[in-house]
This record gives sequence, C-alpha cells and structure tokens, in this order.
Amino acid sequence: AYAAHKGFTVYQMDVKTAFLHGSLKEDMYVCQPEGFIDADYPSHVYKFKKALYGLKQAPRAWYDKLSTFLLQNGFSKGTDLTLFTRRFDDNILVNGFSKGIIDSTLFTRRFEDDILVVQVYVYDIIFGSTDPRFATIFSDLMKSRFEMSMMGEMKFFLDLQVNQSPSGIFINHSNYVNEILKKYGLNTCDIIGTPMDIK
Repeated sequence: AYAAHKGFTVYQMDVKTAFLHGSLKEDMYVCQPEGFIDADYPSHVYKFKKALYGLKQAPRAWYDKLSTFLLQNGFSKGTDLTLFTRRFDDNILVNGFSKGIIDSTLFTRRFEDDILVVQVYVYDIIFGSTDPRFATIFSDLMKSRFEMSMMGEMKFFLDLQVNQSPSGIFINHSNYVNEILKKYGLNTCDIIGTPMDIK
C-alpha cells in the first residue's frame, strides 16, 4: 500500500542457500549418516558449525544473520513512524503511535527526503524506494554479502500474482483459482450468466 501511495516499484530478490548462512546459538550434534561413516571413527558424532536445512533453528539463525547485517548498514527494524504519519503543511501528526517494533521483518532506511523499504519473508525479500537509485544500492549491498537471485519487478509473492502499474498495485489469486478449477475438472465448463440483471 505504501509503495502504491508513493508511486514506486517493488522489486524482489531471493537468497540462495539462505539457511546455510546462519550460526547456531547452541551446540548441536548429529550421528554419521549412512554411507558417510568414517571407517577410522565409526562411533564419532559431528558437531554443527552452522545452521543446516531441516533444522528447526535454521530460519531463526538466518533471520538473525540478515537482521544484524541490515542494522549494521543503517537500516531501522520496523520502527520508522514515517508509514504512520500525516503531514499538514510543516506539522506532522503521529496519531498516537509510539516508537517501538511495529514489524520485525520490515526494515527501512532514510536518505534525506527518500526512504528505502525492505520486507523479508524467510528468504524472499521485496524492496522499493522513493528514489530508484536506492533500490539499486540495496540490491548491490545484498549481493556483496549474500548469494542473491535478483528476480526484478515483483510479479509473484507468497503465491499471489502482483501487477504493478502507474495507477496502482493489483493483487489477485487467479493462478490458484485456475488450479482448483483444473483439479476438479471445472476448467472446461461452459460459462453461465448470472440469473438476474446486474445493475
């Protein structure tokens, strides 16, 4: 909604092997897997040095790593009140919101009159800025630290189709609806009109 209000494009990137970046806070050990047992030490166990896919701690370890990186690079974590303010001439009305964690997966960074907004959902990241230069700077920053896949303008997010245009951002679930129709054999049905006039 904020991107549509400010008229900027939202981009999407994906972190490759995201869960392998995080560090574990506790010691974890695993038995040697079948087929990979060390002949010299068959009864030894392995200690994890990093998070691994399949561990319940992996998503949190990744989030902590990403959050620390963004905070060290000038971002604020979900506390920027700019999304909740109203400007009347030179006065700002805050509408009773207090500064605190609003959304721990939302990161913002101010550049004088511009803002860069970053939303994280596990290893999918969407972002945009009131000045396109800052979106490019963010993309380069992320690529300098993590192996990223830049997906360009956001078109799909969390199974939602997204269409961005100058008149707004439009979200729909038509792919999901088509899958359900196909699953139940209704995708080839004849279209029937509404039994009464629509005014």
